[in-house]
Amino acid sequence: MLRIILSGGAVLALWSFGLQPAAADYFGAPWCAVVAAGDGDMQWHCEYASVEECRPYVLAGNRGWCNPNPYFISDRPMAEHRRVRRRHARAQ
Repeated sequence: MLRIILSGGAVLALWSFGLQPAAADYFGAPWCAVVAAGDGDMQWHCEYASVEECRPYVLAGNRGWCNPNPYFISDRPMAEHRRVRRRHARAQ
């Protein structure tokens, strides 16, 4: 009986340490609308998937612009840059 309680407690402890708090994915979009709020205060609204989605928000009377999100990390792997080896003709 003691073995069952201890193993259950160990499983519960491992399970609770494995949990992480839920975080808002605020910087998960690649485009941000940067809006002037007055007195030099700039607000970043990073929730747009493309610049076309961002543009109507900025053009709707808000003073600002669309900017690429500086904190965005894409889940797609980066393209590998292959080194091109040039072949030269031999002198004859």
